[in-house]
Amino acid sequence: MSPADPDNTNEAARLTQQLIDHGYTKRQIARMLGRDASLVSQFFTKGKGAAFVNALRQVVRAVRGGERDTEALGAVAQENVQRRRTRTGQKARVRGKDVVGAPGESMAGRAGKQAIRSGASHLAPVVHETGRAGGRLAFTVRMKADQYTMSAGSTEDSPGLRRGFVPRADGTEERTYGSASTGGFDAAEWSQRVADHHGDVTEAMKAWLVETGRAVEDADIQYLEVRAWVPPQQQ
Repeated sequence: MSPADPDNTNEAARLTQQLIDHGYTKRQIARMLGRDASLVSQFFTKGKGAAFVNALRQVVRAVRGGERDTEALGAVAQENVQRRRTRTGQKARVRGKDVVGAPGESMAGRAGKQAIRSGASHLAPVVHETGRAGGRLAFTVRMKADQYTMSAGSTEDSPGLRRGFVPRADGTEERTYGSASTGGFDAAEWSQRVADHHGDVTEAMKAWLVETGRAVEDADIQYLEVRAWVPPQQQ
């Protein structure tokens, strides 16, 4: 069987073709993966791409969920590109839907301006799957600095985090809520929050920020990141 056989393409090629069918070019897909377009072509001609299957699968899922912005899709892909081996020779952790159910493993997703406007729907599966696995969540939110009601970096705003915010030149701030070191948030509870907002992760986060006194009523989230993990089993 030839790797270039159109009737027997590998998984990376099949997923890539799905993205092409949705209107994306090989060059755009390559940029999402952080690689050269020639490598994407080799998914079809030489059977390459095994290391990118998980990232492509996540991107396809995001597109099916309504995401169209290539920058946001690139962020999704980069969070799920298979890690190379570490200096000690161990295989680096891979983030994605296939590993979040395993203790000690994780996944993540990001939403930029385009995705935020559509409710960051591609992040909902991250929340729901982690909730079903009994996992935990952490978030990074970017808004205009004056839309936060608590002082940047205060322990009240982000308890237990040494660096809870990042100021930006455009007048926005990124603030982090939850982390593995602090235990994060109960994913099952957040799964219900997202369900209550009909899958709109942006609105669920905005509601939480307002409810907890962290943001003004008309807050406008410009960027949202969700990190999910299942804690190692207790001995």
